[in-house]
Amino acid sequence: MQFRQQALAKIQSPEELDLPVRFARPQGWLVLSVTVVAMAAASVWALSGSVTSTVTAPAILTHGQGSYLLQSPVSGQVTAVLARQGERLAADSPVLKVRTAEGETVVRAVDAGRVSALAATVGQIIDTGANVASVEKVAHAGDPLYATVYVPAENAAAIPAHASVDLTVQSVPTQEYGVLHGEVRSVDRSVQSARTISAFLGDSQLGEQFTKEGRPVAVTVRLDTSKSTRSGYAWSSADGPPFELTSMTMAEGSIRLADQRPVDWLLP
Repeated sequence: MQFRQQALAKIQSPEELDLPVRFARPQGWLVLSVTVVAMAAASVWALSGSVTSTVTAPAILTHGQGSYLLQSPVSGQVTAVLARQGERLAADSPVLKVRTAEGETVVRAVDAGRVSALAATVGQIIDTGANVASVEKVAHAGDPLYATVYVPAENAAAIPAHASVDLTVQSVPTQEYGVLHGEVRSVDRSVQSARTISAFLGDSQLGEQFTKEGRPVAVTVRLDTSKSTRSGYAWSSADGPPFELTSMTMAEGSIRLADQRPVDWLLP
């Protein structure tokens, strides 16, 4: 009843046309202004900004020329191992001796390099074609290390030339010494099989490991050098680790992909 009387009184009262009309409170204007500024900034960013993304994949440090598996050309018993693991050999250097029915045969290195693994021992019986050593191709003792990152094939097209790369080295404590810096040298657009990777690295287990999630592409990364670090390479920390890096060290690479315009994915 009271509401009805108030409504009738409001209808019967003359309109107060001489009073100012308040469209919004000051707080409302503040909220509206902030909203307009935010929308304008978002529009500018969508048209001129970019989104940076990375792809992370397993990697390994090598001297860039790969390795090869030295295989025995004969079957017989190993009578002497003439090379040592870690030793640098010239091409055609003797690696081991094998006694066969026809006499003693010397198994020699195919190319110059460093012996990364020896699979033969004295007294062992081996067959023709058996893997007896893994030799990494190194032309000179001072040849720099490279990183090979095995990236999923679907990300290969998004990797730009000279993209920056951060490498978390397995043997280096990241919290203390940081990550290793580098840049993309080349991207092999053909997918790598387990056999191809094994042949390049001279290790069949690594071929299986790098293809567990499918056939990747190989991205070669040139490491940034530094004269102020013990390793000779640039790290996110000032000094890096107090020791040198060795070939065949496992790592994880984070590659910066090509920047994407946000409007490309904001709009359908």
